[in-house]
Order: sequence, then C-alpha cells, then structure tokens
Amino acid sequence: MTSDFLELDTAVIGAGVVGLAVGRALARTGRDVIVLEAGDRFGEGISSRNSEVIHAGIYYPQNSLKARLCVKGRKQLYDYCESHKVGYRKCGKWIIATSEAQSRLLEGIQSHAAANDIALALMDGETVARQLPEVRVSAGLWSPETGILDTHGLMLALLGELEDAGGSLVLRSPVERVESAGGCHLIQIAGAMPCTLKVRNLVNAAGLGAVPLARNWVGIPDEQKPAQWFARGVYFSYSGRHPFSNLIYPVPEPGGLGVHLTLDLAGQARFGPDVEWIKREDYAVDPERVRAFAVGIRQWWPGLEVERLQPAYAGIRPKLKDAEGGFFDFRVDGPEEHGVPGLVNLFGIESPGLTSCLAIADLVKNKLA
Repeated sequence: MTSDFLELDTAVIGAGVVGLAVGRALARTGRDVIVLEAGDRFGEGISSRNSEVIHAGIYYPQNSLKARLCVKGRKQLYDYCESHKVGYRKCGKWIIATSEAQSRLLEGIQSHAAANDIALALMDGETVARQLPEVRVSAGLWSPETGILDTHGLMLALLGELEDAGGSLVLRSPVERVESAGGCHLIQIAGAMPCTLKVRNLVNAAGLGAVPLARNWVGIPDEQKPAQWFARGVYFSYSGRHPFSNLIYPVPEPGGLGVHLTLDLAGQARFGPDVEWIKREDYAVDPERVRAFAVGIRQWWPGLEVERLQPAYAGIRPKLKDAEGGFFDFRVDGPEEHGVPGLVNLFGIESPGLTSCLAIADLVKNKLA
C-alpha cells in the first residue's frame, strides 16, 4: 500500500442499520468515527430489503447471540423509536398451524420462546378463528411483543445522532483491501477520490460484503475467515383492502420463517419472503413465483385474490451455512476471537439483525473498549 494516508481513530465499513448503530454508539463514547459506504446512499442493502419487523426473539436457541441480542435489542428498539419519534407499531403476530402435525410443532416453538423469557399464548383453532375469522387454522401462537417500524426513519435518526456526536458518513467509498498489522489498520478506498486510511479501530459491518472483504484481508488468520451462502427471498405486495391488523406467520421452514403476511405502517399487506438459494447477488423478482405464493397462502387464507398480488422486491440473507447446515449464530468477532487488536468483524448478520441493531452496537463497543 501507499505510505500516504489519512489517520483517524475509528472507521466502520458499511452504512446499513447495523453500521449506523455501531457508528453512533462509538461516536457517543467520544471516538472520532467515520462510516464508509460504497453506495450512493445509506441503507440500500439488507436494511432496505426486509420485512421491517421488530422480532420478539422466539425461534433462537437459548443463550445464542441471536436470542440474547434480539431480546435485548427489541426492548431497546421500542424505547428508541418512542423517544426519537421513529414510526412503529406493536401490532403483534400470529404463528398459525393448518394441520394437527403443525399444531404439535407449535408446542416446541412455545418452549423455545419460554427459554428466552418470551411468553406466547397457545390457542386452539376455535379461539384463533374468533380473532381471525377469514383464516383456516387448527391452532395458533400469539406473540404480543412483535411489531413493525419505519426502517428508513430509524436509520435517519441513527445518522443524525452519529453526526451530532462528531462522526461522519462518507458515501461512494468502496473498500477494496484492508491490512491489519502493528496495532492499526490500513484501509484502501477506491471510488472517485481513492485514498488510504490508517485507523486504530475498525468495524467490518459490510453486510453481504463482510465475508468477501474478510477473505482478502491481510492480517486475519485464515481459520477466522468464514464461507458465505446467499438465500434470496422475494416479496409480493397485496393491493387494496384486506382483513388483517396483525402479522401472520406459518410454521417455520428450513432457511426462513415461511411465506408470511406483514404490514407496513400504512397498513398495506405484503407476503414473503420465500427461500431460494442462489450463487451471486441478484435481486430479480420472478413474477411466476406468485403461483407458489398463492398455493402457500391459500393453505391458511382461502379468500386470497391472486390477481391482487404484485411483485414488490427481493432481499438476500447472508448465510454462514448452506441449505442443509441448520442453525448458525451471529458472529461478532473481536480481538478475543481472531487475535487482531482493535478489529470487530460482523458476519452472518441476517434476521433478527434489524431488531438487534442497538444491542449489536453495544456488544461491538464493549469489544473495542
């Protein structure tokens, strides 16, 4: 690398919701923080291509990072939205079974939730049907702590606090290469104004790009560089009126939570995501997938009008295991994991990353303390 470089205390790579939350948390400790974003705007990756759901923390194994950070982050996020006037609604969600076999699975989900100190109400089909008269259901779990929020509004609030604390966001600054040695990190930045930064503390919050960046990172032990797979999920919006005021999830499927019904703050319904394992980053939505959506939705909502389903958008989950690999946890790798001072790598930050963003930021801050 060139010997001509700018020196800073702390850099965060990636300006999604997690990167902005981390930058804000570090700047509020008095650090000089810069957040580097490859794109023209913040939050255009994973953060803008999800369900905008505040998760309760139901599905994750006890004491996993996903469980602990989701439960802590959910509480923080509701408080943050309230205090910073970010749009949100604690609308609750139903997890529904459409057969006796699925009904038995609900007891296992309820046990998982209880292990994470989350109370779910298990109800029989008749009770659920009184709440959801248009839904075909044999049993259901009610989650009162699940909600929805305005993700863009959240990121604007985080960015505002980052800047108020003296930090800054630099767009159109793709990181090409990083070298860590001698207690500092050299960051080679491409773009319209290429340069090299020398920083004492560095956080890799690059989302889908976090693993590829680490694979070519000089100074990280090879055994600490994970592999990554992509799971694409597409969404279809539902035009016009519908009878729902809560989120509705089927029993989970491998790789995701099944094609579910979510709502935005304006009340529009959307269905998704499904799960499709892909080789490269590709956000295309195949309109023909509506057929599979319709089959799945009609298992629990016979009144679906298929012609009102319209292709909306796609998101990609950064997976640290393939389709057969089962559960994997967040990886928040600090110096105690990889042995590199002043460095935290965030790998596999998929759902519930949005819900957990403030808790993840606290964990990163502690690892760099």
